[in-house]
Amino acid sequence: MKPLNEVQVVVLMGGLGTRLKEFTKECPKPLVDVNGKPFFDYSLDLLIKAGFRKFVFLIGYRAEMIEEYYKDGSNRGISIKYCYDGEKLLGTGGAVRRAFDLLEDDFLLMYGDSFMDIDYEETVYRFYDGKKNGKHAVMTVLRNNNQFDKSNVVMENGEIILYDKHNPTPEMNSIDYGVCMYEKSLFASYELDYKFDIAEIQNKLSLNKEIACHEVTKRFYEIGSPESLKEFSEYINHRLNEKHPAVFLDRDGVINEIVYNEDTELMDSPMNVSQFEMFPGVADAIKAFRNKGYYVFIVTNQPAAAKGKTTLINLYDINTYFVNEMKKEGAEIDNVFMCMHYPKKLKLTKDDYLIKSCDCRKPKPGMILAAANKYNLDLENSYMVGDSFTDVQCGRAAGVKTVFLGDYKCDACRRLCDDKPDIICKSLSEVSEKIN
Repeated sequence: MKPLNEVQVVVLMGGLGTRLKEFTKECPKPLVDVNGKPFFDYSLDLLIKAGFRKFVFLIGYRAEMIEEYYKDGSNRGISIKYCYDGEKLLGTGGAVRRAFDLLEDDFLLMYGDSFMDIDYEETVYRFYDGKKNGKHAVMTVLRNNNQFDKSNVVMENGEIILYDKHNPTPEMNSIDYGVCMYEKSLFASYELDYKFDIAEIQNKLSLNKEIACHEVTKRFYEIGSPESLKEFSEYINHRLNEKHPAVFLDRDGVINEIVYNEDTELMDSPMNVSQFEMFPGVADAIKAFRNKGYYVFIVTNQPAAAKGKTTLINLYDINTYFVNEMKKEGAEIDNVFMCMHYPKKLKLTKDDYLIKSCDCRKPKPGMILAAANKYNLDLENSYMVGDSFTDVQCGRAAGVKTVFLGDYKCDACRRLCDDKPDIICKSLSEVSEKIN
């Protein structure tokens, strides 16, 4: 898998924005003002924080304004190249084909009028994992059941069975989220200046079982209408301009049971969705945190793939399953931060890039600080909840209050020395009652 700083991001920015005409008379959609800055700045900030550095902007309507504003990207520490649509509108597929000579062999494609806060590293991983199994693309998919927009995907067991945005069927339960990754070769057979929609390629790939699936769990925001522009403005103002505390939850032993691993004959983290069993009362506790005004994040060390015990796909699938199960109960998780690294290579290690000393593996505070970097968090009044001394040390290092879950008299907890927790509880439900 390529690191994100080596992955090319292609952004479709050529739309006319006709439904936003009162805002786009004088500027293109990506530059529409939202709370004092251009809309696409919010997306670009996300992408840069994720690690991307190479961009191609496909521009059309008032293209010169976009190029004048973003320039070559060097002032943001990135590289931006441009491709103009020309006088003839070519559709999304034709716009990508026009930029063919600028494209790398594999590239991520997204839209400049949508805000899509997802785990882009997972998207890229699923693309390259899919290539090993004959896939030529990956599509991010949200299980929406016709919410936000009309469903156009049949998704079953993490697989895309059918994508067709022109012929909806009752079985369609999900929607193309708006982020895909493609092999450049998929566009080679189309003539230059031929008008077509990328949906044509996506449909063919789904029929041939050649497109991988990354199921995402957070809704997207787009600015296709004055109503959706207002909705995004309110959301991003709440997220970035209003300070909020957060509850950071360890996962295994806090959210779910530790399970018996038959291979090692030891108790261990679940290695796949079938082994994942939640404790009672978790959803109610999360709802209680949110009702008190807290963001809720999961911060979890998951080195099993690095150790060769399971696959990274299985670990990602567990996170997706858990978040979806919580959503069914009305308990929203704001984000999951997972450290999949391990500092030493073992005999069973297959993915060498997972072996490294990182800043995200607890007791280091990297995952909490990453959340603070994406959201406007009041860390001083936030809590780290965990069942091990590393969770308490992590919370201390990040400057948040700490909650130890379990029996504080255990031998491991004696290692805490001066890093004693602020609160000790027996269950997550008790935590939700104790914190204000």
